[in-house]
Amino acid sequence: MKITLSVIKADVGSVGGHETPSKELVIAIENHVKTEGKRLLIDYKIFHTGDDTAILMTHTQGVDSQDIHKLAWDAFVAGTAVAKEQGLYGAGQDLLKDAFSGNVRGMGPGSCEMEFEERPAEPFILFAADKTDPGAFNYPLYRGFADPFHNAGLLLSSDIAKGFEFTVMDVNYTEGDRIIKLNVPEEAYDLAVLLRDPEHYVIESIKSRDTGEQAAAVSTSRLHNIAGKYTGKDDPVALVRSQKQFPSTGEILSPYATAHYVVGDNRGSHVVALMPCKLGAMISFFDGPAIVTAAGICVHNGKFTEAIDLFEQPFWDMIRMKASEKTYAIREQGFFGAAMAPMEELEYTGVVERIAQLDKKFSLRKKS
Repeated sequence: MKITLSVIKADVGSVGGHETPSKELVIAIENHVKTEGKRLLIDYKIFHTGDDTAILMTHTQGVDSQDIHKLAWDAFVAGTAVAKEQGLYGAGQDLLKDAFSGNVRGMGPGSCEMEFEERPAEPFILFAADKTDPGAFNYPLYRGFADPFHNAGLLLSSDIAKGFEFTVMDVNYTEGDRIIKLNVPEEAYDLAVLLRDPEHYVIESIKSRDTGEQAAAVSTSRLHNIAGKYTGKDDPVALVRSQKQFPSTGEILSPYATAHYVVGDNRGSHVVALMPCKLGAMISFFDGPAIVTAAGICVHNGKFTEAIDLFEQPFWDMIRMKASEKTYAIREQGFFGAAMAPMEELEYTGVVERIAQLDKKFSLRKKS
């Protein structure tokens, strides 16, 4: 059966600051999807990570369906109404346009989608991150699909030995979707050159070179490119199919044990370790840390199984402690050097205005 797997997420209000959506807000979003999605959807699930709510859907409308995207947009509008009634912080903050126009790309909410013919067994992972940007997925996807240190299947499985095609987007280019396609292993070093700059070049999708089937999709929206100013971090989502011609679920999860450093956290302007958290985790320390959740699901005839929490297993408790230690270590450095985001990211904050004001006060010392 050919289905489309879509996830669309947004922050439309949070309790106590940037921490987590209220129960009533999530219920309002779910009730809208349940009621208005009857004729469009095969199945759906609602998740929240930090202060973001994600709508996961299956349907047969294909990617970029206006009807599907409007369903999600209207659900977030319903959630915003509840957020305003409750006085939640940041009510509707990711809805950056006044009215829906075609699809949610370029309007604030993040989205990623895949259309594919279901396999007899179709496991996949929904990753959702908060207080970071789409480039946060560069490291784990590169290592999970292109590095035999994490993906033993590259050595042991003939199904994936031919490697993968990565589509990378230049997310700083605002005139259109500027992309490049690179094959691994042959172009692994070229791919690495781009991915080392995760605020500029972001993995958009991955395909199997053996079958041509899509393995992964990542939301690539940058909120500051839409709003022209800092309005919150992008808080990306990703869909990753696993097993058989794709890496195993464990191989895809393995790189997250690094707790790699990402840009985000407080005011989206700091460097912290990405912490793998349990589903529904909230935000706290320094408006962070940057977190990621992982829901493992199977889909059959468009219907979802229950979602399992892949970061709930006790091994990840140690990684959460590691992420805490790495975050605290760099946070002790405050605003100096590598502890804050690169200037390219800070251009959308008040830093640029202050530097411009200070620049006028500089003077050349007269030579004696």
